[in-house]
Amino acid sequence: MFAVLGAFSAQTPLLTLSEISRRTELPLTTTHRIVGDLTATGALERGVDGRYRIGLWLWEVASLAPRSVGLRESALPFLEDLYEATRHHVQLAVLDGPEVVFLERISGRNAVHVFTRVGGRLPAHATGVGLVLLAHADRDLQEQVIAGPLKGFTEHTITDGAVLRRVLAAVRRDGHAISDRQIELISMSVAAPVFGPDDAVVAALSVVVPHGEHDPMALVPTVRAAARGVSRALGAPVTLPRSVRRVSWQGD
Repeated sequence: MFAVLGAFSAQTPLLTLSEISRRTELPLTTTHRIVGDLTATGALERGVDGRYRIGLWLWEVASLAPRSVGLRESALPFLEDLYEATRHHVQLAVLDGPEVVFLERISGRNAVHVFTRVGGRLPAHATGVGLVLLAHADRDLQEQVIAGPLKGFTEHTITDGAVLRRVLAAVRRDGHAISDRQIELISMSVAAPVFGPDDAVVAALSVVVPHGEHDPMALVPTVRAAARGVSRALGAPVTLPRSVRRVSWQGD
């Protein structure tokens, strides 16, 4: 069943029975039985054209994930404030292994293009939120990511483990990250950590702006203020903000 559900993606949200069978490498008869069961429970929905898509029941189940519900509800007012202050994409993400999963995004009509979507994933080393989360992750996970391979998206993506190690140390020191043109050449992001009740980093938020149109350091105080607001809402201990120093990867 998980293999069938995993056959769907943002690029292929609608699939025929035969396409599901090919993608999962399951016999057609087995696929037909499993798809029937999933459709009966509402995990899949069948359209009038005979193609299947993910059903609302799965969304209901997913909304119960503990790292999603309370975190999103606590963060939304501050994400909205950050969006109003910048009028650019605002994102909330958590770490899942070497990748980040985006729990929320608020977008403006004229904001720069981004690949992220709610529920989508990206390699942590190539994003602002990912650098923040990796910097505060378990040492074993950090070393795993640093050991590579590190996927490159542009010539500015961090693909060298030694460089990544230095960047993560700087993020821990300064309390924010600036990811410049790592995913697309037209954008950069400014990110800050969100702390939970035990003062551990539980998420990261960021704003994504067009490259070259903004001084990222001018955005750092606003992003950090939003992150501190979410942290307080989650019950994190109140701490004084540290001095702001630049953390940026320029690809050279």
